[in-house]
Amino acid sequence: MSDQAIQELIGDLCTEISNLFRVSEAIAMLDMLAAFAQLTTCNDYIRPELTDVLAIKSGSHPIHEKIHQKKFIPNDAYATQQSRFQIITGCNMSGKSTYIRSLALMTVMAQIGCFIPAEYASFRIVHQLFARVSTSDDLNANVSTFAAEMSEMAIILRNISPRSMVIEDELGRGTSTTDGLAIAIAIAEALIQSQALVWFVTRFHDLATILAERSGVLNLHLAAEISSDASKMTMLYKIAEGPNTKSFYGLTLAKLVDLPPLMLETARKVSEKMNEISQRRHSKSSALAVSLKRNLLLSLREQLLQARQGSLEGEGLRKWLKKLQDDFVLHMAAIDGDDDGDDDEFSAEQNHSTNEREDTTEVETIGEDQSARLVESYDTSTDEQRSESSGRRREDTQGDIPSSATLSQRKIQMPVVEISSDISEKDYLLNA
Repeated sequence: MSDQAIQELIGDLCTEISNLFRVSEAIAMLDMLAAFAQLTTCNDYIRPELTDVLAIKSGSHPIHEKIHQKKFIPNDAYATQQSRFQIITGCNMSGKSTYIRSLALMTVMAQIGCFIPAEYASFRIVHQLFARVSTSDDLNANVSTFAAEMSEMAIILRNISPRSMVIEDELGRGTSTTDGLAIAIAIAEALIQSQALVWFVTRFHDLATILAERSGVLNLHLAAEISSDASKMTMLYKIAEGPNTKSFYGLTLAKLVDLPPLMLETARKVSEKMNEISQRRHSKSSALAVSLKRNLLLSLREQLLQARQGSLEGEGLRKWLKKLQDDFVLHMAAIDGDDDGDDDEFSAEQNHSTNEREDTTEVETIGEDQSARLVESYDTSTDEQRSESSGRRREDTQGDIPSSATLSQRKIQMPVVEISSDISEKDYLLNA
């Protein structure tokens, strides 16, 4: 009798199954909206805008800011098609992974209709979000860390589109330095050509140097302060423009694990000598100066077009154009100054090159004769690799450029995103 009752109940439910699905979907939707409302009212979240530009002022990681309420540092972000490929460098534990993950999380939150932790934010609609952020292997499948990275990147490259967003953390570290850098550069070139928004975290400083003049590329780093004697490091957890220029941060962190002082001193002297030789041989070419000027001009064009298509007008527009003009003149003068300085350094570099063998042999005083040979061979291979990589670079003809403005200037540019059109007065100002 009980079985018959159960079968009858099942039959009755089957006739109403469509209604039950609709009820469950409605309950799930109400639960999600209630969760959004509770999150927004209990936290200082704001409503994001949907535009063609990703612009975030003082954005936070929605999870980490709860764990580190007193010391979590919010950061800015700005990305358009002219600054679509952003290379992130920085010291160990400086917050690089947290920064790119927070951008991905805020993008997802904005597109599902949730408010986000920021002072201001606008996002463009993203059709696909790709993330390669882990460094795990699969022993059961006989897959190493590097093999897993390459497999994931192959999937990303096959499916990426101009409306995609990619966050990439530490690519190519699971193999040799030369092969890892070469693969990272090749993958970076493919990602630049895809027109997608990409945040590319790397420890390959050569990659940031090689791609610096490419259209669509922007170098950023997480700031840190290192004492003059490299005995103390303070993480600022703040995004800043330009590649990371701090040296010996790995040695500074190595002191925390009580490595033998003599070994640390040996490593420091070798590192100093290698940096000295590398900096002596490296100088900005005239071709690089031309490329930087071209990017600066195209960046100016992008910002003027945004202003022309927007609603900013009157005195506010005049002040914005005046500041834009001043910034452009300063950046152009800095490029010209670097170019002139390279000519003065050329003759000095020639004199240095005659003493290079003597400088290299100084490394032998560190402890072993083999150190000097390793330094010299490493530096030679690095120069050859840079030369080969530079030969492979080609100029992007799509007119895309990285924004040359600093992060503080990006904050000023954000209102331009909101605007739409009044042309007569702007045309006069722009032509003037």
